[in-house]
Amino acid sequence: MAHSMHTHTCGELRAENIGQTVTLTGWVWHRRDHGGLIFVDLRDRAGVTQVSFDPEHSGGTAFHAAETIRSEWPIKVTGTVRERPEGQDNEKLATGRIEVLVSELEVLNTSVTPPFQIEDHIDCSEDVRLRYRYLDIRRPKMAANLKLRSDFTFAIRQALHNREFTEVETPALFKSTPEGARDFLVPSRTQPGHFYALPQSPQLLKQLLMVGGVERYYQVAKCFRDEDLRADRQPEFTQVDIEMSFVEQDDVMGELEEVLSDAFGQMGVEMPTPLRRINYWDAMDTYGVDKPDTRYGMELHDVTPIFANSSFKLFASAAADDKTFVKAINAKGAGAWPRAQIDKLADVATGFGAKGLAYIAFRPDGSVTSPIVKFFSDEEMAALRAEMDVEPGDLVMFAVESRLKADEILGGMRCHMADALDVPREGHDFLWVVNFPLFHWDEDRKAYAAEHQPFTLPTESDVAKIEADPLAAGSFTYDFVMDGYEAGGGGMRIHNADMQMAMLKLLGFTEERAQEQFGFLMDALKFGAPPMGGFALGLDRVCMLLTGSDSIREVMAFPKTSSGSDLMSAAPSEVSVKQLKEVSLRLL
Repeated sequence: MAHSMHTHTCGELRAENIGQTVTLTGWVWHRRDHGGLIFVDLRDRAGVTQVSFDPEHSGGTAFHAAETIRSEWPIKVTGTVRERPEGQDNEKLATGRIEVLVSELEVLNTSVTPPFQIEDHIDCSEDVRLRYRYLDIRRPKMAANLKLRSDFTFAIRQALHNREFTEVETPALFKSTPEGARDFLVPSRTQPGHFYALPQSPQLLKQLLMVGGVERYYQVAKCFRDEDLRADRQPEFTQVDIEMSFVEQDDVMGELEEVLSDAFGQMGVEMPTPLRRINYWDAMDTYGVDKPDTRYGMELHDVTPIFANSSFKLFASAAADDKTFVKAINAKGAGAWPRAQIDKLADVATGFGAKGLAYIAFRPDGSVTSPIVKFFSDEEMAALRAEMDVEPGDLVMFAVESRLKADEILGGMRCHMADALDVPREGHDFLWVVNFPLFHWDEDRKAYAAEHQPFTLPTESDVAKIEADPLAAGSFTYDFVMDGYEAGGGGMRIHNADMQMAMLKLLGFTEERAQEQFGFLMDALKFGAPPMGGFALGLDRVCMLLTGSDSIREVMAFPKTSSGSDLMSAAPSEVSVKQLKEVSLRLL
């Protein structure tokens, strides 16, 4: 290999290399001293090769040096590729048919004992792994994850470049604008009392690029949001940001499907196109979530009409109120659970916003267990069995709430039960969820809030609804859903300054405040802004799904903990009084 200490990596030697003299570098992974022979598994970024040391070979110099080496020492070896002795092949390794008989060994450095084994399967807390992340990413699995991320990012870039998209970098220091999450603020030294904000996304800037005539833009953008964390969320994350102008929604979605299909194809994953499109309310009413995993059933059913004349007052009252629904899901197999285990599901449902959990357990022996079944007539039970496709061993769970809340409760229970029952989810599941509501009601602020963002274009047929009934208005929006995760999302943008101002006013902005925060955008829209729409793909999340990981921390080189800490560098950390004074700040 050119410009390297080695001629080959530890993952590329094969039987056809037998007889060649090669030089390898890497870390001592496993060392086995068999008395007369020493074997070392040498590991680098590409794989593992067994190297052997024989005291009878080359005067025994390399053998005697090998007696001193230990795990995780970086070494350089030169020797001859030979076939492994009969019966000693290792089919688990790509290099398992050969070994290198070493004639020269150079120890490049030594290592103290690592805090954990550099293995794929380790009994070690995540905190320890993050504290020594530079060791953790030596593990083959982590190395493979980072390689996959690199390959997928390149594939996306290539697919966009081939379609005449222009990569444009946008500033990391920008103006604070409300986009849904809390900004990370950066004080200005040269302008005391003023602050930059790290971008939550390049949203406004890419709209300005469309006004500027770039037409087809993309960027692999670092984004920052000061919000509570979870397994698939970090304070800093990466998205593939895309925007197009002189387009309609189908143009954007069609282009994105081609780009994504190409990129996934480069990773060996088939994404058939065109993708299914599910309307937002159809997704909510069927799966209880706007990012459904459709690889399994357990769909929601509206059973309100069944109980219109029920003697069970809770259900009958809901049937009499057109804003309240009785909805149900059938968790097949959970009806065989012990009563105590079923009763614990009420606590799970409470976590999703329920006040409790009504259920009927259809036991495998044909009996029925439920606190509420005594209130139901034979006709109601027969109708329920038919609607829910009930079989012995099933557990039917109910939610009695408004449409959206009932959907959310049972959507949460659906995901929980799928995990609890170990429901198989094979392959990958790709789809679009489209036509999200334009607004939702923010109960904390007692005001309307943008469902996606304040710059989303309302559907033409719903413009008239915005003033009369804002929550009924739809939007030109589309979320890309992969395996039950929101892997990306986008929409068409408002490109008319008057409409944009009207939207901001409905969201509670005065004209003065709108001008203060978004004046640069409002001004730009007056200069012949074209129709535009875009998309942002969550790169971390997609790579997590491609690797089969359960956390985006597994595909990020140096992630934060759930509290936003970097255990390796001990960030965030205190700064000196001098540094604070330089930016005109002081601690209270």
